[in-house]
Amino acid sequence: MPDIQISRTHTLGLAAARAQARRWGEKATEKFGVQCDYASGDTEDLLRFSGNGVDGQLRVTASALELQAELGFLAAMFKDKIESKINAQFDELLAQA
Repeated sequence: MPDIQISRTHTLGLAAARAQARRWGEKATEKFGVQCDYASGDTEDLLRFSGNGVDGQLRVTASALELQAELGFLAAMFKDKIESKINAQFDELLAQA
């Protein structure tokens, strides 16, 4: 079971959600040094991220963002802070769209 699971519904549609997910991935790379790999699909996209004790994926659909992340030993000590930060980032991204 993932250490962090976040699910957000939205009304953006796939194109706008895709743009926001890519933006989130860029910010995660800049701020936290994770490496991101983005794969686009017809009905959903998958952004995989890894680095600095965090491995996970963000599933992007026309109506939802679903993040799952596994935390390494040191990162697990900051689970609440990491989860809170991701929730705030998603709030900001969805509000801007």
